[in-house]
Parts: sequence; C-alpha cells; structure tokens
Amino acid sequence: MLDPTSLTRRYHIPRQAIVLNPFATTILLSQDRTQAERGGLAIVDCSWKRVKKAFSSRLKGRTRRLPYLLAANPVHYGRLFELSSLEALAAALYILGHIEQAKNIIRLYKWGPAFLSLNKNLLEEYAKAESTEAITKIEEAYFRLNLTSS
Repeated sequence: MLDPTSLTRRYHIPRQAIVLNPFATTILLSQDRTQAERGGLAIVDCSWKRVKKAFSSRLKGRTRRLPYLLAANPVHYGRLFELSSLEALAAALYILGHIEQAKNIIRLYKWGPAFLSLNKNLLEEYAKAESTEAITKIEEAYFRLNLTSS
C-alpha cells in the first residue's frame, strides 16, 4: 500500500510544468500530455477555505483548470468543482492518457475509486476532446450550463 505522506513534498515548480489551478482560464486538454511529461504536473494541496489565497500569488508554470467534474470525497461529495487534490491529480492523469496511473493513485483513499466511477463518462469524453470548445460543449451537455460568453 502506498503511503500518502511519502508522495507529498514541497517542490520548486518548473516554468514548463502544468499547474492545476481552479481559477485558470485555460482548460487542461489531452494535447497537454507532452508538455506535462516534459515539464511535470503540479497540484497545490490546500483547503477549499484557503484556495483563493493559495492561488492569488503568481505561480510558475502553465496554469490549467480541469473540466467540470463531481467530487466523490466525503467532505464535498457530489459537488461540482470541489475536488480534493488527489481527485484533481487523478483526473488530470486520466485526461492526459495516463489512465492506469490515475487508477493507482486514486486508490490511496477508500473512497477514491468512486471518483472515477462517478465521472467515468465525463473523463472519457474529456480525454477525447481536441479543443476548449469541445470541452465546453461537454460541460454544457452534462451540467446544463450556459458557458458561452455573450
């Protein structure tokens, strides 16, 4: 069994890394895979109560937001956007084509596999999407949101 504490460390974020940021305007796409493999994939682990402060400072790297997904963690179950850091990392890995790695890392918590089950269809569609517009259409279809700007 993997020890979660052995997987988390403070690191310098390289300029070429993809940094998951819930406030980023650019959506993570499967085409970001090469960049993530070259520069790394970074998450900022913090409470949702402190998320604005954590992301208010300029982070190095190329910021990306995840497409809309539902949380499966016990604190925010079923809520849109409020993923745990582990869920966010697993989602990013899945979208980038590292599906087995996503499955392995999400197993760190007993509720983890429920995240992939809850979002399976979305993750598969997001992984196939080739543009921001395609992602937006998927988000609108699943969540009945009007996301197009006026």
